[in-house]
Amino acid sequence: MVLSNFERLVQLADEVFASKNDPYQLDVNQEVIERLQRIHPSTVSEYDEGNGPVAWVLVIPTTTELMNQFIENAITEKELFELTPLDSFYEALYLCAALVLEEYRGKGIAKNLTINAVENIRKDHPLESLFVWVFTKEGDVLSETIARLTSLPLLKR
Repeated sequence: MVLSNFERLVQLADEVFASKNDPYQLDVNQEVIERLQRIHPSTVSEYDEGNGPVAWVLVIPTTTELMNQFIENAITEKELFELTPLDSFYEALYLCAALVLEEYRGKGIAKNLTINAVENIRKDHPLESLFVWVFTKEGDVLSETIARLTSLPLLKR
């Protein structure tokens, strides 16, 4: 049985983050996506060449106070999401997840999706910093690249 691109991305998310087995991580479902869209429409991005998505990027704008609590391990990723107020001004942006199917990697897709998200969110919010919880070497490189290209400081958990 051949999996669709969507199914492959879901499988990749499970392999990389194992969020279904970690109550402290954000387990992205339709309800989470709807709340993210209420926080800002650019929180969830995908790249689709016509046969379903081949890349997803998820970012969460939040407050500096919540960012600091997360970086210091005082709150979990799930709590960061749940505590982020709606209809607020956000100074920090959590680079939550970037997933790209293997055959599409190295083409700048995740970088471009993330840069576009940062630029769109910056139109509405005075972003002062980025932060990340690194799971892979590729994620570390991507977050450093985004910080450099946006001229925003990057904090790591």
